[in-house]
Amino acid sequence: MKTTFQAATVLWLSLMGSSVNALAGEDDVDPHAGHGEHHMGDEGAMSQMFLEKRQVDDYQLSFHVMPASQGMQHGGSHNLMIKIERDGLLVTDAQVNSKVIFPDGTDQQQLLHRMGDWYMAGYDMQGQARHQVMVLFRRADGEIHRSGVYYPK
Repeated sequence: MKTTFQAATVLWLSLMGSSVNALAGEDDVDPHAGHGEHHMGDEGAMSQMFLEKRQVDDYQLSFHVMPASQGMQHGGSHNLMIKIERDGLLVTDAQVNSKVIFPDGTDQQQLLHRMGDWYMAGYDMQGQARHQVMVLFRRADGEIHRSGVYYPK
C-alpha cells in the first residue's frame, strides 16, 4: 500500500509540472500573502516568516516556511512545515509528500516526517525568487488531497 501511494505521488508530482494553480485554484494563490508576519531569530533580530492557510476538501492546511536556524536544518536552508487539521483537530496519521519547483525550473520531492503538530522537510530555497510548494497527503481512507502555495513574495 505504501509503495502504491509513493508511486502515485511521484506520478502526480511529475505531472503537476509548474502549475500550482491546478491545485489551489488561480484565485486562491496569492504570492504576497502571509509576508507581513515576523518572529524572533536566534540573534534576537526580527526575521521574516511565511505562514499560509489553505482549505482543501474537509481539511485546513497551514504552510509554514522559514529559514533554518543553526542546528535546525532538516536537509536544507529552509524548513517546510505543514499542519493538517480537520474539524479543528490535528491530523497526525497522514502520509505527506511535497514538491518544490525552484525558480530555475528544477524541482525536488520529499516525504514529510511528523515532528510534533507539524509534518516537516528541509529544502534549499535561497534568494528572493518565487518557489512553488506543493503537497499531497493521504489518510487511512486512501483519499488523496492536494494543495500548494508560492514562497516567498
